[in-house]
Amino acid sequence: MVVLFPPYRSLSSLHPSRSTIQGFLAAHVGQQLLERGFRVRGTVRSQAKGEYLKKLYEKDGKADRFDFVIVEDVEQEGAFNEAVKGVDAVAHTASPFHFNVTDPQKDLINPAVQGTLNLLRSALLEPKIQRVVITSSFAAVTNPYDPVYTFTEEDWNEFSPEELEKKGKDCDPFHSYRASKTLAEKAAWDFLLENTKDGKAPFDIATINPPLIFGPVIHEIHSAKSLNTSVGVFYSYLLGEKTSEDATKPAGLLVDVRDVALAHVLALEKEEAGGKRFLVSKKEFVYQEVLDLLEEWEEGKKLLYEFPKATKSGKKDVGDVKQNLIDTTRMEQVLGLKARSVEETVLDMTRSLAERQKEW
Repeated sequence: MVVLFPPYRSLSSLHPSRSTIQGFLAAHVGQQLLERGFRVRGTVRSQAKGEYLKKLYEKDGKADRFDFVIVEDVEQEGAFNEAVKGVDAVAHTASPFHFNVTDPQKDLINPAVQGTLNLLRSALLEPKIQRVVITSSFAAVTNPYDPVYTFTEEDWNEFSPEELEKKGKDCDPFHSYRASKTLAEKAAWDFLLENTKDGKAPFDIATINPPLIFGPVIHEIHSAKSLNTSVGVFYSYLLGEKTSEDATKPAGLLVDVRDVALAHVLALEKEEAGGKRFLVSKKEFVYQEVLDLLEEWEEGKKLLYEFPKATKSGKKDVGDVKQNLIDTTRMEQVLGLKARSVEETVLDMTRSLAERQKEW
């Protein structure tokens, strides 16, 4: 969550939730806010997690502008009341991203929807808050169209919530997750509408809707099992747990975690970002392209020495597999954000994994 916190420009409340994706992204959001002169308050599940972030930011000499509040359960009423006191804006990044689901409502829907609504209810109690930026997802946008369809911010995922409603606990985990992101974002926009009186809202909202998020890992993890879902799949290729055939299948779209973090910061800073959704993405891809990059670039070859069992590159030139696309015009024109290259993302992610696995 991000908040303008005088005399600095903003405060971010980072919430590594039950799902490690939020720790992955949240740590980068906090880092970029601190780099731009913001004061940052993080919400964490334990004292130890807060101390880890404090130590992380000390490396750059910015820890004096970071503090944290412990929030053990985002579904608890008033969970964020303390975190938002005295702040001017909020960046809410907490929502589960995993497919280990036995009860979609309990495991995904409630944490996503109630966590978001609890944050917004707390925000109503702090009159200084001007904007709330929420991490949503491309999952809240996409529908199972035949390629090639180009998605824009006007699109909404209608299919997954319908699947969840029809199948309940038997709903596929993939669509259960997508439904959670869709329902949470819609709940946020509905909440704002319901609390707009005489044409005046208490604050405005912007949402960031990324696809698969890759990039360097800086948050606290104690084993490969703690990696967020997207980086975890990539790491499985580095360990040789996936096949060359797997690598040729359409994988979706990707974006660098640092670009997603920057999108949150820019959405806080730019007045014109209020009331908008932002698709933040680099390109569609297959893992074959990633393997080719590692095997063909000199830096990639050096990094592969750290992963002797890595899946070998198979068929070449499979990057033209038909996949749906994202229109990032709004990201570029309103936020002024240009996503970094896939090469930079993959090399930095591989380098960070080579370093972090030494700790496991």
